[in-house]
Amino acid sequence: MNRPAGSGYAPRWLALAAVGLLAACSSSPPPRKQPPAPVVLAPPASGPAATPAAVAGAAAAGDGAAAPAARPEVPIAAHADFTRAVNLMRAGNTVAAEQAFKQIALQYPQFAAPLVNVGLIQRKQGQLDKAETSMKSAVASESGSAVAWTELGVTQRMRGEFHDAAASYQKAIDADPLYAPAWRNLGVLQDLYLGDAAHALASFEEYKKLTGEEKPVNGWIADLRQRLGMPPVKKPEASAPAAEAPAAPAAAPEGGAPAPEAAPPTPAPPPQEATAPKAGV
Repeated sequence: MNRPAGSGYAPRWLALAAVGLLAACSSSPPPRKQPPAPVVLAPPASGPAATPAAVAGAAAAGDGAAAPAARPEVPIAAHADFTRAVNLMRAGNTVAAEQAFKQIALQYPQFAAPLVNVGLIQRKQGQLDKAETSMKSAVASESGSAVAWTELGVTQRMRGEFHDAAASYQKAIDADPLYAPAWRNLGVLQDLYLGDAAHALASFEEYKKLTGEEKPVNGWIADLRQRLGMPPVKKPEASAPAAEAPAAPAAAPEGGAPAPEAAPPTPAPPPQEATAPKAGV
């Protein structure tokens, strides 16, 4: 399924992800190729800000996927308040940033992002119980936020609540089937924590369709297929050379006309990262 331009999950406020990647498993893994840790989306190199984007119309044509739910409008004043909170976070003043995000959540209860950011701060500090409470409040505020559901799932996974995490990732996918990080996190959970290789394979294949990513996804898929007793995915065979065309009656332009190259498939664009709104994801 190719991700059409402008049709994926484009929340008006995207949550700031200020934590690093998680360890995939605390115990020694079995001697096999492992998928990476569940995704905790990193901020862009320029900092934690992102631009709120408008939600597009229908999802990919012909794939039966539902369009993402419409997001509430963001008041201009909310942008200014949110920017101040983001700047506090950039400066490392997480105490003031957390209080600012909580105040924004009180003023604008229709948005998930402020509460997600509170949860991310708490999660980074190891306060997983508080982080889960904040993430649950976030999805209660904006149930159509795939970012919020995914971050709730990551928090639940960290607390060992694996089935709850799977349900949260599925809620993220229900909110936006084109939000690739939810598929990747679900696949890691199914493989490493639930021992469900068949469903993990399906999740990773969907993630690959959405992102066009080849490495390391191909390795995860190959490993799962081998464990499931499935044959390797065959590489597309090179097409047979075309019959030589008869000589043209007139001379070709100098240097000869180059043979037309096959157009490469258009890869799906990468998923939106979970980041905070930019000062005016």
